[in-house]
Amino acid sequence: MEPPTIEIPEAILEISPNFTIPDPMSAPALKWGIMGTGWAASAFADQVPKFSTGNIVAVGSRSLDRAQRFAKRNSVPQAYGSYAELAADPDVEAVYIATPHPAHHDLALLALRAGKPVLVEKSFTLNAAEAEDVFMEARVSGLFAMEAMWSRFLPHQLMARELLSSGALGDIVSISAEHGQKLDGVERLEKLELGGGALLDLGVYPVSFIQSILGNPEMVDTVGLVNPEGIDEHETIAMTYVGAIATATSTMRAKTPTTAHVSCRNGRIEFRDAFYQPGRITVFQEPLDDLMPAEAFSWTWDGHIQGGFQYQAAEVARCVNAGLTQSETMPWDDTIAVMEIMDKARAQLGVRYPTE
Repeated sequence: MEPPTIEIPEAILEISPNFTIPDPMSAPALKWGIMGTGWAASAFADQVPKFSTGNIVAVGSRSLDRAQRFAKRNSVPQAYGSYAELAADPDVEAVYIATPHPAHHDLALLALRAGKPVLVEKSFTLNAAEAEDVFMEARVSGLFAMEAMWSRFLPHQLMARELLSSGALGDIVSISAEHGQKLDGVERLEKLELGGGALLDLGVYPVSFIQSILGNPEMVDTVGLVNPEGIDEHETIAMTYVGAIATATSTMRAKTPTTAHVSCRNGRIEFRDAFYQPGRITVFQEPLDDLMPAEAFSWTWDGHIQGGFQYQAAEVARCVNAGLTQSETMPWDDTIAVMEIMDKARAQLGVRYPTE
């Protein structure tokens, strides 16, 4: 299937003439094995072969029956009833880990020690210490490892970061981002031992979005609601920077607009659709300098595309082909920083996982 053509707005090219969106169909081919059979695994198995040069060659689960059913649904040629078997498969060139959070650390180590580069679903691990452990193994092994924060690779987020870093909108003053879904009855979210709660599944999106733009905060302050079982149901994390402040809000009890706003001295960017999915950005700019033409005062770019997971998969393929161990777009330090922010938030709320 032909990928969508990404046209760069003139307002961006005026500022950054060489700015491009990497085409997933131009990435080197890579053979993937998937650990896990849930929603994210299904989306990956559908979108990566359809919209990039990658192929899914195997799937692994603790249950052979689940793996076989997943393989049949998604036209995957090989199914395994254990993760170790998948990691040992010589046809698998990289592993995508899409299991519940508590298994990420051990499965990433399993794959790396089998010589496989890894793409690990967000949240990367349960906490920053586990993330550091995985990255240490990747460093020692000389293998690629990355958090599967797919949003960072989407065209509209790449474009927004380019615009913000150019200085055309002036210094950033504030960022707000929120992510709420009504997930009553989702069993794993109701159990601490499975990494349950809003933060690791939903809150990681606004936290990582803010960190990708402003970097690491000076201070983190959190308010939220924790139920009698110790599960965080709602939280707002305030992050203080030099000259700026940001808020990341998440809830697992209601569907929210899932929007984001970046306000600057000379303008703002609004993500009016779900900011973490392919969508539109609207830019408002005060023509106070020569960085952007006056006619670009207000414009909207529609970044709706088919799929979305193909962009992160293509990044892995390019990095592995180049012999890199990490991505510039989603580097190890950023994953650790996001985990540290969420660790502080959980500590302030009094949320602790049984394995900690």
